[in-house]
Amino acid sequence: MTFTDVLDSTDLLAIRSKLTEITPDRVASAINKDQADFSDFLALLSPAAQDYLEPMARQAHAISLRRFGRVILMYAPIYLSNECSNACVYCGFKATRDIPRISLNMEEILAEADQLKRWGFGHALLVSGEAPKVLPVARLAEILQALQPDFPSLSLEVYPLSGPGYAQMAEAGADGLTLYQETYDRNVYAKMHPRGKKKDFNWRLDAVERAGQVGMRRLGIGSLLGLNDWRAEAIALALHADYLMKKYWRTQVSISFPRLRNIPENFSIPSLVSDVEMVQMMLALRIFLHDAGIVVSTREPAELRDQLIPLGVTQMSAGSRTEPGGYIHPERRGEQFAVVDERSPAEVARAIQKAGYEPVWKDWDRLMHEGYSHEDHSQWNAQGSGS
Repeated sequence: MTFTDVLDSTDLLAIRSKLTEITPDRVASAINKDQADFSDFLALLSPAAQDYLEPMARQAHAISLRRFGRVILMYAPIYLSNECSNACVYCGFKATRDIPRISLNMEEILAEADQLKRWGFGHALLVSGEAPKVLPVARLAEILQALQPDFPSLSLEVYPLSGPGYAQMAEAGADGLTLYQETYDRNVYAKMHPRGKKKDFNWRLDAVERAGQVGMRRLGIGSLLGLNDWRAEAIALALHADYLMKKYWRTQVSISFPRLRNIPENFSIPSLVSDVEMVQMMLALRIFLHDAGIVVSTREPAELRDQLIPLGVTQMSAGSRTEPGGYIHPERRGEQFAVVDERSPAEVARAIQKAGYEPVWKDWDRLMHEGYSHEDHSQWNAQGSGS
């Protein structure tokens, strides 16, 4: 059984439609529980909860302090290539879009990485468009091996791989995967992904589990906010994260909240998500999933990001460039989306400190996972799958 089976057996629209029946008393009850269950989460997601954001924020803050303390993990992306074989209608990298196509060579990748090291980063996210012929598995492994000595933690945000492909990535030094399903609604997904391998909904959805099966210790998921009703997406995200946290219980599961930016020509955002709606979604997920990571990227403006820090955020990107080679050649174009928070990493770190938190630049967990084998992971999962 995979999460695809869970999703296909769940009527998200029916669940979504019942949110309007939830009363304010039910919301108040959900906030005050030591451990919210899924029905409590639905109450916190409901329209009735819009008048309870302040007590929800206090509860989310308290939970985050207990589980994560006052630390925020800093990371930055390295864009390897913006070449893509898909035609996702909302994406700046879509194959039919007229932008400069760039794929970095090893010298350029190392130069980008060196800039991140000078800023202090020890956690990097390797990102690319979905073009397996440009960045085959062997090439990705070569890049990971070249960067591993200088980065305690390396994550991937690339096209979905097979199980053996993820095993090769883990062997080469990747300890995390970020993969947004974009939308959990099959009908919306089909409209948004008319061409390319990304049309295969199941292949993408099951990819996160393929990475979990080989022992990746970080799994990041998310919906691209703006493609579909945000409450329906939040329900699916909650189910997905809860499933992954139980099945791969030694893995850190994180949820991101990317909102559509820099949309291509002839595309309108179908379901705009406001700041308040995104905050409600974030708070509800934190109160339900105490141990989930919460990630906020530079897609969001500086002022909003600073305000989100006490509400459960555990990871923040900083200084991001979303085009290949953008750190060394900031004049380059061909970005995936527009960066809104343009502060330097040092400025973001100071904002985190001003909020009473500590920016963490290096992730040392890899030292704790030396000798961690796929067999160990399978045994741990067998022991913990029922927890």
